[in-house]
Amino acid sequence: MAENKIRLPRLLNINQVAKILGVVPTTLRRWDNSGKLKAIRIGNKRGVGERRYRREDIIKLITKGSDNL
Repeated sequence: MAENKIRLPRLLNINQVAKILGVVPTTLRRWDNSGKLKAIRIGNKRGVGERRYRREDIIKLITKGSDNL
């Protein structure tokens, strides 16, 4: 049996995730602010840097579907 393997970097930026999920970056920011899909902030000590999303969270979202979001 052939397995479908998703090859993604460990951390993805907001534009990559938006394209994968078929949403706009504003939606991802809203999901992050509400806690539905948390992002990691990179580049600033105060937590206001660029958002990065963990590969595991994106794969989980894709396999479960977006019903919970």
